[in-house]
Amino acid sequence: MAGAEQVSDELWEEFHTVVNMTSRELREWLSVASAGEETEEVPDAAGDPTSRQVLGVLGKRRTDLTEEDVRVMRRVCAIVRGERGADMEPQAGGVQWRHGLMNIGHDPLKPT
Repeated sequence: MAGAEQVSDELWEEFHTVVNMTSRELREWLSVASAGEETEEVPDAAGDPTSRQVLGVLGKRRTDLTEEDVRVMRRVCAIVRGERGADMEPQAGGVQWRHGLMNIGHDPLKPT
């Protein structure tokens, strides 16, 4: 386990800022996004591995995070900041772009 000592205040705050969807919103989004015309993923299998890891992190207390959770948090923060820039103002973009960000818990149309 990584424990709280490995999760800086800055990383904790940034992750919970860039991941602006609740675990419920993310879970529902992943279920909808992975549903096909004739099939639907089992709720726990919806989304890609990173999406499921973000959900896992959202469901944990800071002291229960593992080293892998911390890596996921850093990666998600880097992806969102790289795609959004510093201002993080709500903005529309291409559907694929928005859906890609939503898959990791960030809705670019939602105010931070």
